[in-house]
Amino acid sequence: MVYRAEYIWIDGQQPTAKLRSKTKIVPDADAPPIWGFDGSSTEQAPGESSDCVLRPVRIVSDPIRGGEDKLVLCEVLNTDMTPHESNTRAYCADVAEQYASHEPLFGIEQEYTFFKDGRPHGWPAGGFPAPQGGYYCGVGADEIWGRDVVEHHTEACIAAGLTLSGTNAEVMIGQWEFQIGPGDALLVSDEVWLARWLLYRIAEDYDISAHLMPKPVSGDWNGAGAHTNFSTSEMRESYDAIIAACEALGKKADTHIKQYGAGIEQRLTGLHETAPWTEYSYGVSDRGASVRIPWQVARDGKGYIEDRRPNANMDPYVVTALITDTVCADAEG
Repeated sequence: MVYRAEYIWIDGQQPTAKLRSKTKIVPDADAPPIWGFDGSSTEQAPGESSDCVLRPVRIVSDPIRGGEDKLVLCEVLNTDMTPHESNTRAYCADVAEQYASHEPLFGIEQEYTFFKDGRPHGWPAGGFPAPQGGYYCGVGADEIWGRDVVEHHTEACIAAGLTLSGTNAEVMIGQWEFQIGPGDALLVSDEVWLARWLLYRIAEDYDISAHLMPKPVSGDWNGAGAHTNFSTSEMRESYDAIIAACEALGKKADTHIKQYGAGIEQRLTGLHETAPWTEYSYGVSDRGASVRIPWQVARDGKGYIEDRRPNANMDPYVVTALITDTVCADAEG
């Protein structure tokens, strides 16, 4: 007997990478092996030297095909088995290992927007819906579009064993969010990519596409982000460490903004629950700040922080590595 292994990887497109996948038939007694692909078709190699290598890094049950079939998330290597230049997971792994003693944990809130027939799902043809206000966590056919896809995606993530912790409708019509975590940087980042792939694949069956663009509609409409919750063992025990982490992020605000997703200036305008991309701030319960300290954290004197700056189209490997490096290096002095 055999099983199907869907090999999933991140391509080399700029400024925002895309997911790719293909199917390998594997003998059922075997683990998914190293495989290859044509890097000249994914912006990862020239045509005259096009081979790239896929190395499995996280394997889960395939909730779409079922049975013994698998989803196989891979990192991309050169043919000499070194990390490909597009392989941001290798960078994340190095940073995670360097600061493992701080026990960093993450939770990522992935927002996305459904599109159908060339416009956000639920928007009237050639016009605009009613203003924002009733759509966030709404219920009813006049406020919610795409719930069937969301429920299917939720069931698939659970069946795959991902650390899905919740879902909700977002502020703009056709916009939703799922949350992954808590977990370490590699686990959460891997699972965000897997959950994205499942979202895209399941939405196919409904003739709907899911997008991570940071500002799906210009004007008085919310953008889409990937708020990133973070703590270290020190932060989970001390409010001083919470404040120190916020201050550390401020010292390298420009570095982070540049790597928090293409088009960030379109979303971080100072409106629609964002801080301006040119300024850095933090505050308790402040969704207009760059970094929010939840009220429970201020009350308890320990916990975590929420970096509200990352775009929906951010690379979770890059974001989790940057936050870990900035906060933990500062803590070590």
